[in-house]
Amino acid sequence: MIRLNMIKLLTIVGARPQFIKSAAISRAIAANFSNSIEEVIVHTGQHYDANMSDVFFTELKIPKEKYNLNVGSSNHAHQTAKIMIAVDDVVETEKPDAILLYGDTNSTLAACLVGVKRHIPVIHVEAGVRSYNKIFPEEVNRLICDHTSSMLFVPSDDGMVCLEKEGFSLEIKESSALLLNSPRVYRCGDIMYDNTLYFRDKADSYFKNLCEALNLPLSNYFFSDRTQAFERR
Repeated sequence: MIRLNMIKLLTIVGARPQFIKSAAISRAIAANFSNSIEEVIVHTGQHYDANMSDVFFTELKIPKEKYNLNVGSSNHAHQTAKIMIAVDDVVETEKPDAILLYGDTNSTLAACLVGVKRHIPVIHVEAGVRSYNKIFPEEVNRLICDHTSSMLFVPSDDGMVCLEKEGFSLEIKESSALLLNSPRVYRCGDIMYDNTLYFRDKADSYFKNLCEALNLPLSNYFFSDRTQAFERR
């Protein structure tokens, strides 16, 4: 049952790194904020193969998405445009209080632009990451997203330095409104590291069981998938 005065958060995911990152936030919402935040998960379908999508939701126990946009593969312009149109329809239906984005994919860029055009606060997790090479589409995506978001969550000190160089104020100005012209910047830590710590015991157990099944030593190996092992140099 949805309670009154809850914050409706529209979470946009579409690629493998975003699935992993979103697991930590969904876990935190379920454990600590279920009475105040309603999370609506939108899967753009940017990564759609079972081994690139379904397996992450299952093994990381990510809540089932409410919407799957099934955009599939295409060139950057077509894919971004398809996601924008589909996300805009979802926003029209859900009327979220904020849009939560991760990283630097076309899904991130498209949903960010929808939020900005509709004057919905955009929250960008993994802000401030830079390669300083705009030949990479990810660099363009993250630049646009950072400079149009309302809240920036930065994983590293380097990220804070990058944002400061680009004119962001690192002084947090708390107010009742999240404004595009004065975004809040938070040094929050690496969400991927959070997940690494959370799933460490499960990974160690899986590694041990796999070594026993394949009759391999417990050291000097790393695994690229569920069936193959490669010796470290």
